[in-house]
This record gives sequence, structure tokens and C-alpha cells, in this order.
Amino acid sequence: MRRGIRGVTVTALVAGLALTASACGSGGDDGNGNAGGELAGTVTFWDTSNDAEKATYRKLAEGFQKEHPKVHVQYVNVPFGDANAKFKNAAGGNSGAPDVMRTEVAWTADFANLGYLAPLDGTPALDKPDDYLPQAVGSTQFKGKTYAAPQVIDTLGLFYNKKILKDAGVEVPKTFTELATAAKKIKAKTGATALYLRGDDPYWFLPYLYGEGGDMVTARDKVIEIDDGAGVKAFKTIKDLVDSKAAVTDATDGQENQLKALKDGTVAMAIDGPWDIEGARAGKAFKDKENLGVAPVPGGSSAQGSPQGGWNLSVYAGSKNLQAAYAFVKYMSSASVQQQTTEKLSLLPTRKSVYDVPAVKKNEMVKFFKPAVDGAVQRPWIAEGNSLFEPIKVQMNKVLTGSATPEQAAKATGDAYRKLLKDYK
Repeated sequence: MRRGIRGVTVTALVAGLALTASACGSGGDDGNGNAGGELAGTVTFWDTSNDAEKATYRKLAEGFQKEHPKVHVQYVNVPFGDANAKFKNAAGGNSGAPDVMRTEVAWTADFANLGYLAPLDGTPALDKPDDYLPQAVGSTQFKGKTYAAPQVIDTLGLFYNKKILKDAGVEVPKTFTELATAAKKIKAKTGATALYLRGDDPYWFLPYLYGEGGDMVTARDKVIEIDDGAGVKAFKTIKDLVDSKAAVTDATDGQENQLKALKDGTVAMAIDGPWDIEGARAGKAFKDKENLGVAPVPGGSSAQGSPQGGWNLSVYAGSKNLQAAYAFVKYMSSASVQQQTTEKLSLLPTRKSVYDVPAVKKNEMVKFFKPAVDGAVQRPWIAEGNSLFEPIKVQMNKVLTGSATPEQAAKATGDAYRKLLKDYK
């Protein structure tokens, strides 16, 4: 998970980004987003999509205005790393929060627990709920209520440069052990490093943890798992890959650095998600788009697994225009909009019906990532779920820089979890 700063005001972000609208609610607006029976007023939408995606999402938001000409949509692209803290600051201060926000799946329970989200049960926002993939619904629910509509579902895969692997004479690795072995050939024959390892982001630690048969916690039984043997092995794996020079890493902007290394062909492989497909294909290494391959994330010594991720659409509980906000969520999570998102960005829809659309069925990345999503590991959808990542981030840095052993890192992470989760064993 990418973390961010707190200092930019919402007003500054919104300035210059408001979408032009045919008309704003006036005169007949009843204060609830209705003007003479029509939706009206303003809906502010915080979109957390990346640079390769945001133009598409902005156009989709404009489409809502065409359907509801008396609604004015203020589109704001908020960098992922900034969004969580900015929303909490705005909602907690009861000033400047958006009507609708694109929330990472781990944020929904956290925001709902703080009272910042409006329940969507029985509202127009939850249109055709039976059409959603069951696994996409889990992160939208908290204490028996639904606080978001699933928009995008994803997981991690192994992106690889087909030409580099072919020139090195190696197969796509199925385990991290195989990857480490192949790394020597890759370097000797192509000059490329085998893997870019995201040492800056704890979300990318999870495949190593799952690969050893471990997990962060077991929410159902309220048990902390990360400081067991699997956690130690996971920390050891990332350390060994970097120390052996099978992988390169850094502790700064791993998102951009990894993508650049992949695009430039200085690394042969990177663990990444469907949100970076279009970004990767924009690089010189993938002028031939067919050169980008995607395979399952390598396994560890006892298992193979990748975390379920994705994005939800949530409505701020303090919105002054709830009806229009509900309608906007319904529109942005509709089958039609999800189909357009898949066709333009290769992102995976959360609606079952969209997978029956011929253009979506034929999408090569959907063909790979849909089975991967079906087998992905669901994270604990608890209010503290997002907070579980920071202790891992701290200890990953310590392990990779040599200031802590894998054993020390696993213990320290478990200790941090016990302070956070008072009733867990």
C-alpha cells in the first residue's frame, strides 16, 4: 500500500479540475439533490486511479453528467498515497470530504468503523447486487451493513519480458527458488536483473508470506499468524533474493521505479497487477505488446498465493447530496461502465455479467487475471486491516538494510499487531 502526505488542501486539489456541466441545480433544488424530481446539485468525486487510468475515469464521470444534466461533477484525482489520510482529515474535520470516493478495499471497513461512510443497503447505489462476484462483496461489508459498491477486483501476477527469458534460455519460474536459479543465466546472457522486488510496499510482501503457508492474522479465530515460522521464512526469502542479486529493490518510490525498470528492460520480471498493464506496454521493452507475459506469482516452499485487491465506491456519510451520490455510484459500478473500463484499461470487472461480453472474454489479461482472482487470498476485512501493513513495511526495510534478522522482524511485527489488536492471541 502506498502511503502519502497530508498537507495539500482539498480546495487546491479541486481547483481547475471541476468538470464542465450542462447545468447545476438551482432554484428548484430541494437541498437533497433533487430539482423538480430530477437529480441536481454537485457531486464531488475523489478518484484514486493512476496516471495511466485517470483520463478514462474522468471521461466516465463526464458520462454521468450527460445522463443527469442538472448534476455538476467535480472530478478530483487524488494520488493513492495521499488519499487515505486526506479523506480521514476531511471527514474527521467535517469539511472538504468528497461525496463519493474510490476506496481501496482495505479502507472500507476502517472508514465505516469511524462513521465516515453512509450505509448503501436499500439505496439506488446497490444496483443488481446479485450480479457482483461473491469475493468482491466481502470487502464492502462491515458489521452487517454494506458500505461500498465493488468497482474493480484484482490480484498480483508475475509480469515478464518474454524476449529476455527466451534469450537467457530460462522458463517462467514457478517458485522463488527457481527464480533465484534462473537469475544467474538472465544476468550472464542479457545483462538484466531477474526481478524488481517491491521492498517499499508491504502489500507485495504477502505473496512471500502466503508462499510459506502463512498469513497476517486469522480474523475468525482472532489469532496473530505473522510471527510464526512462515513469517520468518518470508522475510528470509526477500532478503536472500536481494543479497544474491537475483532481485533489485529500493525503499523510495517502488511503484514508479519498478514500472520504469520493467518498461526499459533492465529487469526481466516484476510482481504487479492489472492496473499497470497499460503503463508497462508504454515502455520501449514492450513496443511489441505481445512481449509482455503474465504468469502466476511464484510460490514459496509450501504454497502459492496472491492477495485479493481492488477498489470500491463509497459515499461520505456527511454528503449534502446523497441522492445524486447514490446515483453516481450506481452509474460508476454499472455493467456498462465496467465493460468500458475493461476494454480501455484491462482492469477486471466485479460484475459477473460483464465477463460474458465478447470483448471482455477476448481480453488476454482478463483471461489470465480472472482465474488468478478466483484463487486469490482474501485479506482480513476488519477495521484494522489497513493498519496491519505499516509494521510489515517497517520490518521489510530493516531486513533489507540488514538492521534486523528475519526472526527479529517477524517477532517485531507480531508484537506490533498485539498492540493494535488487543483481543487477538
